[in-house]
Amino acid sequence: MNGNHSGRARAGTGGRTPMEPKADRETVRRHNLSLVLRTVRDQVEATRAGVAARVGLTRAAVSSLVEQLIESGFLSESGKTFSGQAGRPGTVLKIARTGLAGIGVEINVDYVAVCVVDLAGTDRVRLVEHLDNRGAAPAEVFGRAARIAARALESATEQELRPVGAELALPGLISGGSVLQAPNLGWTSVPAEAPFAEALSALRPGLPALPVRSENEANLAALAELWFGGLGDVRSFLYLTGEIGVGGALVLDGELLRGANGFAGEIGHVAVSDDGPLCRCGSRGCLEQYAGQAALLRAAGLDERAGAAGMAELEHRARTGDDAALAALSGAGRALGRALSGAVNLFDPDAVVLGGVYRPLMPWLGPPTGAELEARVVSGLWSPTSARLRASSPAADAARGAAALVVQDVLADPVAYAPRPPV
Repeated sequence: MNGNHSGRARAGTGGRTPMEPKADRETVRRHNLSLVLRTVRDQVEATRAGVAARVGLTRAAVSSLVEQLIESGFLSESGKTFSGQAGRPGTVLKIARTGLAGIGVEINVDYVAVCVVDLAGTDRVRLVEHLDNRGAAPAEVFGRAARIAARALESATEQELRPVGAELALPGLISGGSVLQAPNLGWTSVPAEAPFAEALSALRPGLPALPVRSENEANLAALAELWFGGLGDVRSFLYLTGEIGVGGALVLDGELLRGANGFAGEIGHVAVSDDGPLCRCGSRGCLEQYAGQAALLRAAGLDERAGAAGMAELEHRARTGDDAALAALSGAGRALGRALSGAVNLFDPDAVVLGGVYRPLMPWLGPPTGAELEARVVSGLWSPTSARLRASSPAADAARGAAALVVQDVLADPVAYAPRPPV
């Protein structure tokens, strides 16, 4: 994971004015343990001397911190590395391949995806099942997701990984551990964290309950793009994920913009037509009615409930020049461009990233989307061929972002997650 990002917990202590009390030694050491751990993670090949130079601590202090991290199972050490400078070669420090990890569980309208990520950010377990969750009772959906997660946890155990928390990636408006509104699932004010945790615990009798938290799936996909995607120096971008609905997220200077109530990014319910079709949210002419998965399939003359198989057929037809498929994608691209242009004018991001079902369809969605951006964005920096409009990385999705967010909390305060010595 890129070292410039932050999750919910921050590793730094921030600037302290002379009037503030000095941090106690324990607080400083916890901060420095996190700093060293994250520095090792971010370097391809780290040594004690290299870490000390990067973080501004003495070699003796770094060596003490490293020993504690090795003893707690966060780091491993092996081999020798030659820097080309005078002096003895240093041993190589690496994030441990076993031990603590995070698990992410994405529950969407027509699939459940589960991912386990280790402390280095490596995707170690991935399970995806295509399920039609529309019309199913929430308890049934959480039960399905828990069964898949339990299998992923078994696989993680076989690899000597121990997830310390689960993050749910959910569609719609998420707050306080509940789904306040998910129109495409038909959910309103549905508790999520507690029911999933209970379902998962019932499948793992005798094992400690796993802490569970939740977040909007588009937000987590955007974080995955930030941490694992190919954005390079891009730190401000709009992220759109196409599924049954259309989710969105905005990252500014490497930080996720959540809004006053945590609901920022709901671009799928931006109206692109005053007299358009009725949306499940109750409004008319919403973007997802023109560019969501169901809308794309319907416009192309395919079964709108065909899911992944339908989208694969749509892509095949587009490649063979099918008129209906090309018209559907052109119309969706224009709708995307109209909705995006307002957000681009408002926030001036470096890039717009299209993920989910949009990623493989970019050869046909990109030109009409880019044309609308060129016509409507005031800066003149956007065009149908601009690199500012790009497909998401195959390595970034909501399930991976969810798992990585759990790992972020570990990296931010390794002491809180270190194994306790036996009494």
